[in-house]
Amino acid sequence: MVMSGQAKDYAIGMHADHAVFAIFRRHAEAPTWRIEKVPALRNQQGAYIVYGSQDQVLKRGHDLGQVLRVFETRRFEVINGRAD
Repeated sequence: MVMSGQAKDYAIGMHADHAVFAIFRRHAEAPTWRIEKVPALRNQQGAYIVYGSQDQVLKRGHDLGQVLRVFETRRFEVINGRAD
């Protein structure tokens, strides 16, 4: 995504209980997307979670490849909320 120009920067963070890979569309304080691995959730919903910019869960699961498919199906464009 960074190489194709859809995102400008990324960051990796390691915490005591989880790891985070954050993707920034613009140089801002908050990431546009966040991919987290939380081993404690391995037996419940799955260890991998993709969050959107508003901290909404976009996808979660046990397999990283399957969870990352959320980026294949989404078109990253601004959607006008008006009804015409």
